[in-house]
Amino acid sequence: MTSEPAPPAQSGTAPDLAALARVVARQRAEIDLLREQTATSAVLERAKGALMAMTGCSPDTAHEELVERARTGHRTLVEECLLTLGALMPPLAHACDATDSTGVAAGTGSGPVRPEGSAPWDTPAAGTDERSEVLARLGKALVRVDSPQELAGSLLAHLGPDVGADAVVLYALRPDGGLELVGHAGLDETFAGQWRHVPPLSGVAALDALRAREPRWLEDFATDRDRYLLIGNPPERWLSRAWLPVPTGGTAEVALGVLRRPAGPFTARDRELLRAAARLCAGRLRAFDRAQGRTDEGVADTVQAVFDALPGAAVLLTPLRGASGEVEDYRIDAATPRAVDVLGRTGRELLGLRILECYPSVAGEPLWQGYLTALAGKEPYQGEPFAYHEVVDGVRETATYSVQATRLGDGLLVSWVRHDPTARQEQRLADVQRLGNLGWASWNLATREATWSPQVYALLGRDPARGPVRLRQLPDLALPEDAPALSHAVTELVRAGEPFDVPFRIRSGSGIRHLRAVAEAVADPDGTPVEVHGFIQDLTAQRSAELALVESERAILLQRGILQAERALATRLQHALLPLPKAPVRLAGLRVEVAYLPAWSEIHVGGDWFSAIELPDEDALFVIGDVAGHGIDAVATMAQLRFTAKGMVSTGSSLTGALARLNTLLLHSRDSNTTATMVLARYAPKEHRLKWAQAGHLPPLLVRRGEARYLDRPDGILLGASMSPKFDAAECRLEPGDRLLLFTDGLVERPGEHLDTGLARLAQAALAHDDKGAGSLDTLLGSMLEDERRDDVCVLDIRVPPAET
Repeated sequence: MTSEPAPPAQSGTAPDLAALARVVARQRAEIDLLREQTATSAVLERAKGALMAMTGCSPDTAHEELVERARTGHRTLVEECLLTLGALMPPLAHACDATDSTGVAAGTGSGPVRPEGSAPWDTPAAGTDERSEVLARLGKALVRVDSPQELAGSLLAHLGPDVGADAVVLYALRPDGGLELVGHAGLDETFAGQWRHVPPLSGVAALDALRAREPRWLEDFATDRDRYLLIGNPPERWLSRAWLPVPTGGTAEVALGVLRRPAGPFTARDRELLRAAARLCAGRLRAFDRAQGRTDEGVADTVQAVFDALPGAAVLLTPLRGASGEVEDYRIDAATPRAVDVLGRTGRELLGLRILECYPSVAGEPLWQGYLTALAGKEPYQGEPFAYHEVVDGVRETATYSVQATRLGDGLLVSWVRHDPTARQEQRLADVQRLGNLGWASWNLATREATWSPQVYALLGRDPARGPVRLRQLPDLALPEDAPALSHAVTELVRAGEPFDVPFRIRSGSGIRHLRAVAEAVADPDGTPVEVHGFIQDLTAQRSAELALVESERAILLQRGILQAERALATRLQHALLPLPKAPVRLAGLRVEVAYLPAWSEIHVGGDWFSAIELPDEDALFVIGDVAGHGIDAVATMAQLRFTAKGMVSTGSSLTGALARLNTLLLHSRDSNTTATMVLARYAPKEHRLKWAQAGHLPPLLVRRGEARYLDRPDGILLGASMSPKFDAAECRLEPGDRLLLFTDGLVERPGEHLDTGLARLAQAALAHDDKGAGSLDTLLGSMLEDERRDDVCVLDIRVPPAET
């Protein structure tokens, strides 16, 4: 089970996976044996001595008694020894330490003299009844703890008063060389969280003790602070400390820390007591390792009974965690008969083995991380298909597998499936036919046998129970108008081997279906076609889209023609109804210039318009307006307003009265939704007075003596917006040299720009071109307008002649 092909088993290449698995299994068995022997030796000797003192039996009899008690009580040997010490508490005699009563100089890290060849933590303790009672009491308490956290609490409760400890911590060595806090007592959770991880730095006393496998006694705070990185916030919280390695076999991976508030050295008695406590912790930590890897035997047996009857390959795994809590391996607790490892072991032969023994190449692979993800309960792991090399009957083959892992209780249910290449190819072919909406067909011309895929029956609407039709009968399924072309193609294929690609139609329950037949012939050595291979494809959706596109293009062309005709008519109407003078005209003593610029559009014609006439009483009437919308309707409304406004004012209506009647006209017109803006202005030359009114239109711009300002607008809303509008009039006196601009909004509006910006731009342009002479309107428009306009522009440029000198 690996996500990469296994390396070939030949010389000069990577080692064979089976050989690697055998090495891993042998080394793990040796490590487990050494750990078990080391963890039990210290406590076992003390328990044997206790039984010998109480019963007078021999060492061998004491050992057998402890083993029998452990077996009948379903306990480990270490747990039984601790229970024995806690219940009996015998006085144990030990050889005195080879050092004097002062022990070892503070801060040196040197231990008492020990026999040559012994482990660093196997130094005999100076025996006293008091220490024996403390250790026996501690051993009895440790039997009831179930985690490193509870272990730290029990140490502080039962050992703290004897050695003056204020806090106890347990640090486990991480794979990266740093430390992880696995148990603590006497610390608040905030502080513990801050010191949960210690990086692999130099000057860490706990790491120093683990590397040297010697205790570190920190008894001079000033000296220790310069030498080590001291935990604490502040470090002065504990003025003396001790760090002892906890033996867990041939190495030490856990450090026991004892923190004391008072300063001063640890006595020889305290040191021996702490060394003995570290040895007791070693056995209990080893028991944790076994307990967390142990599953209920009854559950495992039940699962295995079910697995024995299951097909396929599957295993039930129990995670094995290290002291830091990280998963180091998995134990196989149940396996189906089809499960096999790299050594060829199957089914029940795998029970109790480790994953890294059976599949050593899993380590470091994505599959290993997938196991951890599934174990965390986030989601089941579904691995991608991967290639795996295996030997079947002495022949090396490459197989494709997929692995799935799902959490089951505290373990993992892992299954893997071998993919059949033929089945996968058939499935892929079926997927291609389905997605491509086609099916394959073949005809044997010699035997007259035909074979169709299920998709061909579905495309032709034929019941599979009736079987396929012969090749020459295929045109009979097409519509009569398409049958001749298909029949001719089939005849040429059978006669001369000419391949064909012919579209045809059939009638189905859902209507007409557009199909495509593609075929080629396979000839014998003489060149005679003997077999035909081809496919039928459904093109109904494509043909429907093509027909819809054609219809859409026709509709667009028709609409474009109608719009172009409408624009041409509107343009002619506009030119007929709104003639532009070729030169400036004189009205009531004023010079008037007109400009009309249509929007740059091939279709739309706007409703901007103007009027400038002389009234019967020699006054001048100036009108400018803008009808909403474009096209013929806008031009018609413009003509109606233009002629009606001139007629009303010419016959004596006031400016505001004319606007009110025009509003009523729009409200009762054929299209009651039409609106328009307008400015009506009447100039009396004798008084040089201009009276004007407006309906929702922009105010005129007055340029006078180097200044430009917009006239204050009287009240008035756009025409066609209200049944009872209010219109007011305003007056102003025009002086010699004045210039008045009436314009529509197309002159000042630009997309995305505020209207005030456009009005300010027009005022500046008018001032800049005010003294340019008769052609200044063209220059003004050139500076104001962009290359492409979205609206028509209409301007009345009215000038008062300068005073004669």
